[in-house]
Amino acid sequence: MAVRQGTVENLVMFFGAYQGKTVWLSGHTGFKGAWLASWLLKLGARVHGFSLPAEDPSLFRQIGLEGGLEHEIGDVRDVNAVKQSIVATQPDFVFHLAAQPLVRLSYEKPLETYQTNFMGTAHVLEALRSLAKPCSTVLITTDKCYENREMDYAYSEEDPLGGHDPYSSSKAAAEIVISAYRRSFFGKSPVRIASARAGNVIGGGDWAPDRIVPDCIRHLKNHEVIPVRNPTATRPWQHVLEPLSGYLWLAVLQANPDATDGIGARVDDAFNFGPGKESNRPVVDLVRELLRHWPGEYEDKSNPDAPHEARLLMLLTKKAERLLKWKPIWNFESAVKHTADWYRQVHEKTVTAESMTKSQIENYEQTACNRVMWAKVKE
Repeated sequence: MAVRQGTVENLVMFFGAYQGKTVWLSGHTGFKGAWLASWLLKLGARVHGFSLPAEDPSLFRQIGLEGGLEHEIGDVRDVNAVKQSIVATQPDFVFHLAAQPLVRLSYEKPLETYQTNFMGTAHVLEALRSLAKPCSTVLITTDKCYENREMDYAYSEEDPLGGHDPYSSSKAAAEIVISAYRRSFFGKSPVRIASARAGNVIGGGDWAPDRIVPDCIRHLKNHEVIPVRNPTATRPWQHVLEPLSGYLWLAVLQANPDATDGIGARVDDAFNFGPGKESNRPVVDLVRELLRHWPGEYEDKSNPDAPHEARLLMLLTKKAERLLKWKPIWNFESAVKHTADWYRQVHEKTVTAESMTKSQIENYEQTACNRVMWAKVKE
């Protein structure tokens, strides 16, 4: 099999690698998980979701995902349930997204955060040891897994892991257990193990508390002034489809290690998926850009006594660019515009959440095919 550049007309993202394949996806009722499930279904995969029940509101409910996939309610903290689900599903691909994803909540529920993010990941890895068939696995952690010294410095995959708060440190611990399991148990296994560390994602359908975009949308819908608690904190903002494209592509290359010219080697490793440097912006820039597409007002509500959150964080993605030939597609302005359009048009009922989600996936695919080179040619 080879993949090479060609005309837009003959390029197909991921060269049909997911068509008819079985995918076990944890966290499919969450924000990123619902976007990934929707994309996988579009790519022709059989998707078996394993997750806690969807909250209300949720993208999962808004786009009617339950009717399109195998929907299993389960908790990654239950090692037996995880193993039974994976063994019964016999997946070709595994994407582990289930997590307690909120920094501030991790201060309130540190044990739950560690049990979910650290032990939940260990449970998935332990279950994968029972598979005797090829399976490409991508386990999702976060850019916050690094020991962040808050310097003008972009972290690479070789930098030390750490974390000031329970959330960040739980994800660093997950990365350590992934590396240990990969080296201890999967060296000669048909199961391949990689991890992915993404920057701050934005996109339609995120309704989590204590996240800047959902908070903005809630206030805009109610014609309220937006309180911004951490306006100067700088983050690598990217649309949710950017890291998801990286996860999907990484898994394809695991399944076909010689699939692209110049890659060849196995890609069982950790990879950063972040935006271009110009998308490293303070929170206040994100809010102002959002208000260009949905007019409103904001005010600085900085609180010096609030729990610690990193003020500066950047990712280096040269490894993904070099080994995976992956690059981000949408810049900062495009990411914010697509996010704002999704929320505003769905709120104003000019489109349904389902059609808007599908439309943006198709838009991203077309832009990627125009700009980069995705997929093709089975020989």
